[in-house]
Amino acid sequence: MSQNEKQNTDTFLDGQLLAKMAQGGAAQLHSNAEEVNKLNVFPVPDGDTGDNMRMTIESGIAALENSTSNNLAEVMEKLSHGMLLGARGNSGVILSQFFAGVAKGLSSYSKADAAAVGNALSLGVTQAYTSVMTPTEGTILTVAREAVEYAVARVTPDSTVRTLFSDLVKEMYASLQRTPEILAVLKEAGVVDSGGAGLFYIMDGFYRVLNGDEIAEIPAVEMTKKPVLDLSAFGPDSEMTYGYCTELLLQLQSSKVDVDAFDHTVITEFLEQIGDSIVAFKTGSIVKLHVHTLTPDRVLGFCHQFGEFLTVKIENMSVQHNENEELRQENGRAQRKKYGIVSVATGDGISEIFRELGVDAIVEGGQTQNPSTNDFINAFGRVNAEHIFVFPNNGNIIMAAKQAAEIYKDASIHVVESKNLGAGYVALSAMDPDAESEQVLLDGFNAAIETVSTGYVSPSIRDAEINGVQIRNGDFIGFVGKEMLVAAPDKSAAVGALAERMLADGRYMMTVFYGKDSDADERAALESYMQATHPEVEAYFLDGGQDIYPFILVVE
Repeated sequence: MSQNEKQNTDTFLDGQLLAKMAQGGAAQLHSNAEEVNKLNVFPVPDGDTGDNMRMTIESGIAALENSTSNNLAEVMEKLSHGMLLGARGNSGVILSQFFAGVAKGLSSYSKADAAAVGNALSLGVTQAYTSVMTPTEGTILTVAREAVEYAVARVTPDSTVRTLFSDLVKEMYASLQRTPEILAVLKEAGVVDSGGAGLFYIMDGFYRVLNGDEIAEIPAVEMTKKPVLDLSAFGPDSEMTYGYCTELLLQLQSSKVDVDAFDHTVITEFLEQIGDSIVAFKTGSIVKLHVHTLTPDRVLGFCHQFGEFLTVKIENMSVQHNENEELRQENGRAQRKKYGIVSVATGDGISEIFRELGVDAIVEGGQTQNPSTNDFINAFGRVNAEHIFVFPNNGNIIMAAKQAAEIYKDASIHVVESKNLGAGYVALSAMDPDAESEQVLLDGFNAAIETVSTGYVSPSIRDAEINGVQIRNGDFIGFVGKEMLVAAPDKSAAVGALAERMLADGRYMMTVFYGKDSDADERAALESYMQATHPEVEAYFLDGGQDIYPFILVVE
């Protein structure tokens, strides 16, 4: 950083400096994401907080890729919007909401002094808390609040942006170290809060840029992760049948339209004439759209009259890696039905089972692979229904699903709070497609979820004592929700012991999903064990193909 830039940070934060600080924050978290992942209460190799927060802020960085603005409000809005769409996991959603609050606080500033930045950070904390139905102290929320309160309280007329962030980072680290004293499960597990740690690394990166430290760039391959295309799928003699998947972000321009009054349905109505699988919504002054069409040039030409393009992506659907063409054609032909289903699933077997249960669109993901807000929005666009029920099937995915539901406007979205695979599986099995209303369906789903207990078997990655259960690194552990139940050196012994605990209250039906890390002998041993010890239990054994967990037990 030059001497002039250092002097500038003593007084004002502008758009270009914010972009550099955001890059620094993303890079610092990128370097420490695996450490954050390991801050898991359960000693299970499924920690993903670091990756979720990393991908969330990197989505914001990607939104700034072609930006040359030095206007603080404009840059902050683009950063925030990119994070909003890319948010993954509860920690990622909270992070995106924190930055959305900061963006509101800076919405009228082309550049801001320490007092204004401090006020915006306070608004960020308020919005982060508001985004959580029941805020829990000792988490990322506490770390953000205590650090911002401390830093803002120390702002004086002589404060600089650098001194503000110095105080912020100092107290953020101290607050992070206090989280185990606030949240008992952290103390028992011997870890600090993972979301708070992720936020600390981001803000530490912000501060390092202010100090002129060199921050490594994020590897481009990590940012994009584009699928490999089968280019042989479309050759010189091929006919264009499926059209182009066309996506864009349109920045409305006040020189072309009344930005505040602009109704995006004028774009939706046009797209309905030339394509299908349409998603279009307006957030602030930006319109995001997705459409499958044979004439993407007409999409660009029509939209250009309202503004300028921030991003444009046009892909030939014949060579898209995972394009669900059959579903696309069905949506294009069929009348809009009343009810549709979107479900998160991981593992080929589980995905296929869910499709057989009536799921219209699968969102790939689960533990360690949390889908983003935008993944849900795109899935909604593939479902041709008035009411869409969403099954996150993971407690760490519910907030992203709800955030997507708030953004999407072309159908009524109902998020079923299925916190695990079993809850989603049983609720879908009980679905009545002829229900007289969406509320009746929702009540039925929620009632079914109340009857289910879902247990997981996983290898342990460290020594621990949780709920009185002694665990050694390499043991196989069994748990239900946040309750650790069993630990054993042998995988078969662990799953058998977990089954005993879960069936102890007289439940009579059990479904077992086999994962990739269970072999034929282990599967046969479990089936024989159940037949010999619990002949009264109605047991089903299904090949789920899921990662991490060799056995998932669903008991009703």
